[in-house]
Amino acid sequence: MTRVPGPGPTIADIARAAEVSTATVSHALAGTGRLGDGTRRRVREVAASLGYGTHRGPRTRTLGLAVTTYADWTWDFAGVAYFSRLLTAATSVAHAHGYALTTLPADRGAEPLWHTLAVDGMLLLDSPQDDPVLRALRARGLPIVFDGRPGDPLPGDVWVDNDHAGITREVLDHLAASGARRIALHSAFGREFYTGAVTSAYEHWCAERGMPPLVVPFDPLDGEGRAFDPVFGGGVDPPGRPDAVYTLYDPGGRQVLAAAARHGIRTPEDLLLVCASEDAAYADGDPPVTTVTLNPERIGALAMSTLVALVESGHAEATGRLTVAAGLRVRASSLPPDMY
Repeated sequence: MTRVPGPGPTIADIARAAEVSTATVSHALAGTGRLGDGTRRRVREVAASLGYGTHRGPRTRTLGLAVTTYADWTWDFAGVAYFSRLLTAATSVAHAHGYALTTLPADRGAEPLWHTLAVDGMLLLDSPQDDPVLRALRARGLPIVFDGRPGDPLPGDVWVDNDHAGITREVLDHLAASGARRIALHSAFGREFYTGAVTSAYEHWCAERGMPPLVVPFDPLDGEGRAFDPVFGGGVDPPGRPDAVYTLYDPGGRQVLAAAARHGIRTPEDLLLVCASEDAAYADGDPPVTTVTLNPERIGALAMSTLVALVESGHAEATGRLTVAAGLRVRASSLPPDMY
């Protein structure tokens, strides 16, 4: 069997030679999926005979970035404050090191790019469990750095993240100190580590205090906060509406305020509110909304500089989590009325 000329064979080249699908090749090379041992071995033998992984050709001086959690539907992650600020910082660092940065679409329609995009390394944001993008990139042998703990980490992986359990406890302690006795969490949307870590920390905090947890499902299309109608109407078990809400996503604060206004609930007199968001508009609202910043500029800069070092040296100086501190920005929405 002859080698494929040029910078090296692609997943598609191997699939054609082995007469299998590109998905089968990705699974075989990454050690995932439900493949027979014979199929997995044959694909790897074909890949080796084609020279896959033995050379990657000259560097492209291009790095890639993808957000892979919500790939089942098309969405504009660049329009979300967290991602836009991270992208700006990551791009600046890439350019400072002489690299271009290619940003991939978030939906499954970009799948061919995962196998063929000519990049020297990838930064993946919010990679969930069983991430097909990650499988394809691992099969290609590309250096990868993550924003947020990947759903399926391997030894040697490196990711940049916040201490989500720590900041969640800080938020909940702050709300309790402001008089909250029943705090709801607006969560349960994504499959990424962030959502699970915050929800777990919230449930543990509630259990320690004998407070029944109340998780209200987040829907990015629920602009009026209809998910809170039964909650603010008292239709929850045990009975009684929450007197505070911690919401985990950019639109969440506006959804909570819209629902509260519809039910005649005042903030902060009747309901305390904290929103995890980088949207500066929350500071100018009535009332100004307390926010949690995950410091995306610092995350983007650290993740990109780590990726550059990994591409250029072939190994990461540190593995596991690199921690960037989150911050609580207290404003009127989470303070007793006599304190603002």
